[in-house]
Amino acid sequence: MTTKHLIIAGHVQGVGFRDWLTAAARDTSISGWVRNRRDGTVEALLSGDTGAVEDLAQACRRGPRLAMVTDITETLADPPPTPGFVKLPTA
Repeated sequence: MTTKHLIIAGHVQGVGFRDWLTAAARDTSISGWVRNRRDGTVEALLSGDTGAVEDLAQACRRGPRLAMVTDITETLADPPPTPGFVKLPTA
C-alpha cells in the first residue's frame, strides 16, 4: 500500500481534471481526495495498491484531454482516514 500527495501545475483548472481524476480513482479502488487550489494548481491524495497509485500518478502527467500539465510535485503521505475518493472544496 502506498499513499502519495500530488500538486499538479499547468492548465489544470476548468478542464475537468477533478472529475477525470475522481472517476479514474474510483475505477481503480484508490482512496483519497482531489481539490482545486487558489493558486491555480490541483492537489490530490492517492492511496491504495502501490501499482495502481503509481499508474494513476503517472496518468496525472497527461490528465484529461483539455489539460496541459507542466509539473507535478509528489511526496509520500499518510493514508486518508476513510476509504473512498471524494472531491473537496477549493483550498
